[in-house]
Amino acid sequence: MAETIYDVAIIGAGPAGYTAAIRGAEYGLKVALIEKQNRLGGTCLLVGCVPTKAMLFNAEIWDHLKHATEYGIDGIGTPALNWAAVMRRKNDIVARHVKGLEFLMRKHKIATIRGTARLTGTARDGMHTLELATEGEGEANGASSVQAKNIILATGSEAKMLPGLEADSRILTNIEILSMDQPPKSLIVIGAGAVGVEFGSMFRSFGAEVTILEFLPRLVPLEDEEVSKELARVFRKRGIDANTGARVDKVEKTDAGVRVSFTDANGKSQVKEAEKVLVAVGRSPRTANVGIEQTKIELDRGFVKVDETMQTAEPGIYAIGDIVAGFPQLAHSGSMSGMVAVAKIAGRPFRPVRRERIPACTFCEPQIGSVGLTEAQAREKGFELKVGKFPFGGNSKASIVDSHDGFVKIVSDAKLGEILGVHIIGPQATELISEAVVAMDLEATVEELMFTVHAHPTLAEAMLDAYGAVEGMAING
Repeated sequence: MAETIYDVAIIGAGPAGYTAAIRGAEYGLKVALIEKQNRLGGTCLLVGCVPTKAMLFNAEIWDHLKHATEYGIDGIGTPALNWAAVMRRKNDIVARHVKGLEFLMRKHKIATIRGTARLTGTARDGMHTLELATEGEGEANGASSVQAKNIILATGSEAKMLPGLEADSRILTNIEILSMDQPPKSLIVIGAGAVGVEFGSMFRSFGAEVTILEFLPRLVPLEDEEVSKELARVFRKRGIDANTGARVDKVEKTDAGVRVSFTDANGKSQVKEAEKVLVAVGRSPRTANVGIEQTKIELDRGFVKVDETMQTAEPGIYAIGDIVAGFPQLAHSGSMSGMVAVAKIAGRPFRPVRRERIPACTFCEPQIGSVGLTEAQAREKGFELKVGKFPFGGNSKASIVDSHDGFVKIVSDAKLGEILGVHIIGPQATELISEAVVAMDLEATVEELMFTVHAHPTLAEAMLDAYGAVEGMAING
């Protein structure tokens, strides 16, 4: 039997890879999806975005239950946290969506290959060959190679670890912290990016004493400075001990848990002890042992350089997702870059992914959603600005859902009225930010947005008031 030749073979079945596979099949391409794990979904579905947000929802409900009598709900007594049920619900959600992906692969006739693939060099006669080691149950098991006209690398990323440390039951990454038998009574989080503040927020809701240590001068350092300031204020109110400008000097295991020695922002040595420590200092691209050195692919600190079609310097080989240089390591960024790559391969119309149009969402309490330039970045680029800011304290729906902290901030070009950036911290910020992405993609102006009708009473009305605030005309502020 002649060996199957695919139009595209994709290495990695996370959001970037499986999205590219499905869209490629919808375009009529013959697609192979190669994954070394025994389940589809990658970090995001298995040990990242989805399980974490499932547990954050549990934490949100738990916070509401603490104030049940204020909402007219009597008879609950003292709520007890059933951690086994929390974990079971999280695992059930993951399993349901893994099965959903498996169904979609069958529906679209995508060949799923369980195993590890490596590049073998440049194409010969228009054909790329992947060296393949297969295992488990999947199409093409036993084959030693896969041939395809195009290759997409979607190998993802893995959590960085501090030098000299290894993950175990007390020193945790995003993987270990999602499978604990019991929630910790105390937790030290090293790193205040999205992962760090989400887990810190979650376990504070569940009653843990939480300490956050961040080397840079502020929490969520990629966000607008005012967002960082507001998050720090709310975290203090919630009893989270957040330390910025903190350099971790040593992490040691003790009889009771862990001890972390650090130098604070004033240069003073400090020591904190807790049951667990979470290391959340970023993620490294998985580009080693893929055979990149046998190609013309160019790397930047381990990340793959691509053009606007997501093609690398090696013709016919594309890269998407967490391994792409200059792109944020976000599932939705990877998914869209996958759609762009297969559109190029299929000869279909596409729009390149614009870095400044990729929203960032952090699901701590309060939530954060942002897109575009921060105020500081816009000023550095020389824009003359008009900035509008509207607090959720003036929004009636925020009162209804009992969530008054935070604001919507609009950064706009004073001359043209163009929206340069939108920064939200507060209730449902991760949902509201999509309106801003659409507005910016369609190049809507502040004036136009001031006359867009927003339903009442909704949190989205805070967007309307923020547009008005740019001109000093917020109705409710």
